[in-house]
Amino acid sequence: MIASVAALSFALCSCAAGGSPGDGSTAVAGGEAPRMTQQALNPKPRTALRQGGTLNWAIDQYSSQWNPVQADGSEASTVDVVKALLPTFWRSDAGGMQTPNPAYLTSAKSEVRQGKQTVVWTLNPKAHWSDGTPITWRDLQADWQALNGQDPAFRTASSNGFDQVESVVRGQDDHQAVMTFREPYSEWQAMFNNAGNAPLLPAKYVATPELFNTSFKGGFPVTGGPFKVEKMDPAARTVTVVADPDWWGDKPLLDRIVFKAYDTGKMPQAFAAGEVDFYNNGPNTEGYRIIGSTPDGEARRAGGPNLRQLVLNGRSAALGDPKVRQALIQAIDRAEITRTDLAGLDWPYIPMNNHFLVPSQHGYQDNSNGLSRFDPGAAKASLDSLGWKLGPSGVRTKDGTELALRFVAPAGNNLAANESALVTRMLGQIGVKVTVQTVPAGEFFDGFVYKHDFDLTAFALMGTPFPVSNSISTFQQDSGSNWSQVGSKSLDKAMADAAKADTVDDETAALNRADAAAWEVAGLVPLYQRPAIYGVRKNIANLGAPGLGDLVYENIGLLK
Repeated sequence: MIASVAALSFALCSCAAGGSPGDGSTAVAGGEAPRMTQQALNPKPRTALRQGGTLNWAIDQYSSQWNPVQADGSEASTVDVVKALLPTFWRSDAGGMQTPNPAYLTSAKSEVRQGKQTVVWTLNPKAHWSDGTPITWRDLQADWQALNGQDPAFRTASSNGFDQVESVVRGQDDHQAVMTFREPYSEWQAMFNNAGNAPLLPAKYVATPELFNTSFKGGFPVTGGPFKVEKMDPAARTVTVVADPDWWGDKPLLDRIVFKAYDTGKMPQAFAAGEVDFYNNGPNTEGYRIIGSTPDGEARRAGGPNLRQLVLNGRSAALGDPKVRQALIQAIDRAEITRTDLAGLDWPYIPMNNHFLVPSQHGYQDNSNGLSRFDPGAAKASLDSLGWKLGPSGVRTKDGTELALRFVAPAGNNLAANESALVTRMLGQIGVKVTVQTVPAGEFFDGFVYKHDFDLTAFALMGTPFPVSNSISTFQQDSGSNWSQVGSKSLDKAMADAAKADTVDDETAALNRADAAAWEVAGLVPLYQRPAIYGVRKNIANLGAPGLGDLVYENIGLLK
């Protein structure tokens, strides 16, 4: 039903690692990472689980914007909370195959009408918002109008797919929407999808730019999922959701989920202390050890299309020239960063040389034309030719201005601390001055990344089962989710070709063309495939590392 490759989502994660960076001798170098289709959820049927209980779930940021498709809300922690509360039409299995979520869809099919792709969405007539308003075709129409990219006042994280739609009209009744596309869109199942980080939003709260941008600031005006909001506490940085008695689907097994925001570096200790029952450990070496030594805890791990990356801000005065950015990339030893970031983990030290496909994935290849190779000599020669000459202070200057950059890193994040220290040293060796600015972890995205207030930074991009749908906005010009603020017509064209591809091979070929263009613009620098490792209590089922699948929140529960 969908292509079996995966790419990068716009959901972000700062994702720390614990312990001191080492030379990697304690980890297993080489070998195979878990396959991308693998899951580690402790899967159990609902009959094997007891009714009731509270789950304490660690997130890395208490958001100020809870609309996950608004430009300021596309963060992994926001998405974790949203998935309990808002409608998502699809369920993704371990292989990324999509099936309709019966709580919202009775059917969804794509067909050709009058030469155009048409998708007929037939909604469950029982589905409704928490204020009692039925979920109807008008919600799909309003979401399309907000997300189609026609009005820039709607500050969207992505318009992909919706910008291909020319109309959404009422079908046979209010519970059916007929969506007609201007051009074919192979990944239409990414729409209103849990795995695609794109839930359905209520028409009455997204109908205008002001509503779309502000209705979910600070809270949820309405919900439509198996849980509802009980309390939001920005001071304590917690969101408490409870099972909604008016939910029409399978009754949630848990009574309550408490989402608690922590600096990522403090999550392992919180898990060991019993403060949280579930957290995203990522490539946290010390956290991995702590999970294993916690008597009732276990590490659940899986592969996936998630990556760690460096970001070079093309808005910065010193980084406006792509040739300067390319030179800096060549001066950064990504293999050393990978070894030290992943030291102590049973994970291969393989730097990624593709922006869209992970190593060993179908179609993966290096399209960098040599830019992926660590070559400080070439970097020096390039900067010399661009007029950035090495001065007596050891720092390059041009027209009296030093080549000085600011690396913004979240506090309490050992990955970022390691990366910023290594980048500072590596670039210093070619005459580029780097100053590290450590900022509060809770302000990292809202206060700096979203505002493009940095020269250099690093964070993780979290993947989905969809090869294109959520990566276009990260790379296309003038997108609110283009963190590096660079792009090109050839990159936009290649991504558009991938979105319209008829086959997996055509899509892969287009993605590799896009990757070549992404190396040329030199804004995002892939480091490595990010291990998906979660700390979970042993008695919790249907929760952990989903791989290409997604979590069914109403099925998360405690063993009898």
